[in-house]
Amino acid sequence: MPARAFARFLSSQYFGSGLLLLATALALVIANCPVGAIYHEILHGDIGFAAGSVSVHMSLAHWINEGLMVLFFLVVGLEIKREFLHGELSRASKAFLPVICAAGGVIVPALIFMLINRAEPDHWRGWAIPTATDIAFALGLLALGGRIPLALKVFLAALAIIDDLIAILIIALFYGGPIHIDPFLFAAGIMFCLFALNLMRITQLWPYLMLGLVLWVAVLQSGLSPTLAGVLLAIMIPVGDRRDISPLHRLEDALQPLCAYFIMPIFAFANAGLSLKGISLADFFAPLTLGIILALFFGKQAGIFLAGLAAARMKWAKLPEGASLLQLYGVAVLAGVGFTMSLFLGTLAFPDEALWNQARLGVICGSLLSAVVGITLLRFAKPTR
Repeated sequence: MPARAFARFLSSQYFGSGLLLLATALALVIANCPVGAIYHEILHGDIGFAAGSVSVHMSLAHWINEGLMVLFFLVVGLEIKREFLHGELSRASKAFLPVICAAGGVIVPALIFMLINRAEPDHWRGWAIPTATDIAFALGLLALGGRIPLALKVFLAALAIIDDLIAILIIALFYGGPIHIDPFLFAAGIMFCLFALNLMRITQLWPYLMLGLVLWVAVLQSGLSPTLAGVLLAIMIPVGDRRDISPLHRLEDALQPLCAYFIMPIFAFANAGLSLKGISLADFFAPLTLGIILALFFGKQAGIFLAGLAAARMKWAKLPEGASLLQLYGVAVLAGVGFTMSLFLGTLAFPDEALWNQARLGVICGSLLSAVVGITLLRFAKPTR
């Protein structure tokens, strides 16, 4: 990733993480004050439209989670494509460390969660919740960690991007409903049209975006998670030879601020509003809540740090230049801030309100613990030079 582009990317993540924190705090305050009932009533109110044989009706919360979040996943898909084609993940020597660390940061939390919830089959759908890293929060909090080597910031960004790619695969494979053949085939036809635009070397964005909107409706009707439409569209956006005329870069530059400053705060506001009324100490030790907390805090740091250490000791990869082991460990702890991505996976895993509240409590506590400990470690850690 060029230095100027990476600087812009970081600046949006830093400011965006502040807005996320503000939106989260506001949601928690509103959900626990007298207007909390109105807040939940508005989020669950039905909104829809019908056009011919196509009818889409969802609550406001679902429009945010499955509508607005499509744009977020479009940006994620664009970032992943760019990184693998021209960025930090384009060379195997640089990509191996974040890839192996991301794998460790998914496998170990999932194992911890399943171990704690082994006697609760109703909870098993939540195994993916603690495997996620919130790239905006993690990179934003990294700025509070003192003097951090640039290579370590790039490592965390690459790690979080691969983490998002794994989350996308998990959503596609494990969190879809029954497939409806007709809209599924229609979506495949839209993908063919997008591919044809590539073959014709069309660089205007509007044909891709118009087809992308139709693709979203088709994927929604097919039973798959509609957020996958954003990723599928990103795959079909052409890269181009020069950044200034590249459709991919133009679209990413346009959507990155929208996601960081509007969509993600709106998502946090709609999903972080956990009512604390009636919550006791025992609720923190419920298998679902405890499993997410321990998996996010202990699982993420253990999986990432040990995988990275093993890769370095076996000379499969080099650790980030200028970073000490304590700094690498602090970043591994910080990766346990799953927050928005974990909350999104929670909305897919648990439509039941009681289980969703337990999962939400676990995500908030696990992410908060990871943030506080991660920042503290990084404040005390010193670079190697």
